[in-house]
Amino acid sequence: MWRNCVRLARGLGRSAVLRPDPKVSRCGVVRGLSPAAPCSPAAPCSLLWNSVTCLSQAKQSKDYALPNSSWSQGMMDLYSRFLEMCKDGTWKRIPSYNNTVDHIPESLKLEPEKEQKETRLFPRNMDMEGVGFEYAMFLNPSEKRMVCLFQPGPYLEGHPGFAHGGSTATIIDSTIGGCAVFVAGRVMTANLSINYRNPIPLGSVVLVDSKVDQVEGRKVFLSCQVRSIDGQTLHAEATALFIQLDSTKSLQQQMSSQ
Repeated sequence: MWRNCVRLARGLGRSAVLRPDPKVSRCGVVRGLSPAAPCSPAAPCSLLWNSVTCLSQAKQSKDYALPNSSWSQGMMDLYSRFLEMCKDGTWKRIPSYNNTVDHIPESLKLEPEKEQKETRLFPRNMDMEGVGFEYAMFLNPSEKRMVCLFQPGPYLEGHPGFAHGGSTATIIDSTIGGCAVFVAGRVMTANLSINYRNPIPLGSVVLVDSKVDQVEGRKVFLSCQVRSIDGQTLHAEATALFIQLDSTKSLQQQMSSQ
């Protein structure tokens, strides 16, 4: 089944919303994912979202959030289900590149960000598929909610057979951060508090589910849960505070002016 979906994804290129293969069965094990009415992103971020959509359609960089041969059947089933829910615009698939600035549309890049640098986004720093962070994110604009389908590889081991707690923190921070970006644009993590409940087995698939709880000026408060795909096991839960940055200045400029 996954081979059909891989061919489909590659054939569709890098569009923001992929259409599922009708021959791929839908998975009904994840709870609380019933589609809501389609909705446009919040007004302050509509330009940002539209720019990201255009970027994902024209970008030549590799999109690492597309299926590959390392994805398990559970990962493929969950991915296919979210693709199905993208059809009416309720959910949006988020492209993922291995360089941070590749996620920023050219029209919104600051001058220092236009220079090509040999850096890599931390969760996308491995060339071999399946050994590290395998994940794909989907956004629900009306619910201000971002979910991440996460399959930890063998290079993320902590306790034998289980994902390192730092890798869990990374994927939580990345998912919550993506949700905060949708609401406030450029942001920075100010606080991230995690309670670990059950370790995540290497090679398993979990759902990282984050949402915006409150916005106070430049402060964005969020919460997150990491659960097994059947919803029965709570692996971790977190709360976070992100701070909105000045979109006209680089982080270095903002730090030097303090």
